[in-house]
Amino acid sequence: MSTYAIGDLQGCHAELQDLLGLIAFNPVHDRLWLVGDLVNRGPESLAVLRFIMRLGTRATVVLGNHDLHLVMRAAGFGRDSKDDTIAPILAAPDCDELLEWLRTRPLFHVERDYAMVHAGLLPQWSVAQAAELATEVSEALSRRKRYVDFLEHMWGSKPDTWHDDLRGWDRLRVVVNAMTRMRFCTPAGGMEFHAKGKPENAPAGYLPWFAVPQRASRTHTLLCGHWSALGLHMKDGVIALDTGCLWGGQLTAVRLEDRKVFQVPSRQPPGPWAD
Repeated sequence: MSTYAIGDLQGCHAELQDLLGLIAFNPVHDRLWLVGDLVNRGPESLAVLRFIMRLGTRATVVLGNHDLHLVMRAAGFGRDSKDDTIAPILAAPDCDELLEWLRTRPLFHVERDYAMVHAGLLPQWSVAQAAELATEVSEALSRRKRYVDFLEHMWGSKPDTWHDDLRGWDRLRVVVNAMTRMRFCTPAGGMEFHAKGKPENAPAGYLPWFAVPQRASRTHTLLCGHWSALGLHMKDGVIALDTGCLWGGQLTAVRLEDRKVFQVPSRQPPGPWAD
């Protein structure tokens, strides 16, 4: 049995099938870990959602910012983007089933010495604290009727710094933003949400979240995506897997048992390598 961690799909269903063929994925014996952003901007988000949902317990998924964008748009919140490709999902006869499944995926997954999150963790969060905070968000998202209240207040970039005494929507919003949107932060954990470039081009006073000295989550290897300009990054206690498939790069998998890397080329035209 093998476990393969796979980078951001964003609707690249054909490349996913290419990659599963390359690794000879067997759903009877193997497992997939997906770092979020299953959907949006790519051509076949509906096919991706249906395929991953059908895998059941063979696929472990954490939510990304584009996944949450889909859930918000379905509930009437957030804003349309000219780059969105989620309309086929919203028009599908199984839309409600797909969105309930997606909405109830976690933000964070911990198993053995690995932890998986879409974007990152604030430097002061241990893996145990991050798991507890992610559970608070999952509980808010999984309420069958009241989850809409959370969606109404979820998006926004303030507050941009964690404090243990945060409560209510502000508390949950910081957790969502760190785990699904963050790339750069200050050593004290102040987040920056605009820069998308390479780590060496960090805004003044900021650094990649995983490069903060003595970050509390260094007890585990963290699997993440979200940052196509970073590319495949396998050091600093991090395996970052977004290699820009959507933008004409590659789709990447890492087999966790031996950290062997598998990649297939994108079928998408070259793009701006933004997230």
